[in-house]
Amino acid sequence: MRAAAPSFRRERALIKRGVWPVAGCDEAGRGPLAGPVVAAAVILDPKRIPKGIDDSKRLSKERREQLFEDICATALVSVAVAPPSRIDRDNILRASLWALTRAVRALPEAPKHVFVDGRDRLATSCDCEAVIGGDGIVLSIAAASIVAKVSRDRLMCRLALDHPGYGFEQHMGYGVPAHLEALDRLGPTIHHRRFFAPVAASRRKHYGEDDTPPKPAQIEMLVASEQTAVAN
Repeated sequence: MRAAAPSFRRERALIKRGVWPVAGCDEAGRGPLAGPVVAAAVILDPKRIPKGIDDSKRLSKERREQLFEDICATALVSVAVAPPSRIDRDNILRASLWALTRAVRALPEAPKHVFVDGRDRLATSCDCEAVIGGDGIVLSIAAASIVAKVSRDRLMCRLALDHPGYGFEQHMGYGVPAHLEALDRLGPTIHHRRFFAPVAASRRKHYGEDDTPPKPAQIEMLVASEQTAVAN
């Protein structure tokens, strides 16, 4: 039985209360061994919502591509990227939240309320509501999931041109057998996440490097110093 499609119900409830604009945000690429996390934020136009928006994972590649174009043509959209270097430094969760927050801040119009997929709220200047499984519930989050997924897939296809042999254009950096085989045979690229176990093993094999993730205290110091720099 197919799950129900996401709806605009929560957004409309806020509009009736005078809360607008309302944004949804989501990311793509937490799980891969290579490539960035890509986050997107979307403010849908209530009068021009493209038909067929759904959780990106439920859509075919062709349908995602078409909806991506439709969303970008009718909504306010922004995209932010957390590169592997930030993932290595902060860990995947912190890097994802950082990218999501940047995507919200980059919207052409500041939202009054933000829906984000997952358990964690974002450090935004407006109200932020975390919705577990939000890409299958809240239409604005679903739209953001499509923008994030298509943007990341296109980026990985470009990386494949610079790094042939890894199959980035096929698996988008995920740890499928073909990628693991290429990683073992060729070694990691600069786009691989060095502290993810298969990448760390490949680095030891090819470069003799014994990578150790930064300690939590070191990460906290780095984050604190960055926040101070931004505040100044």
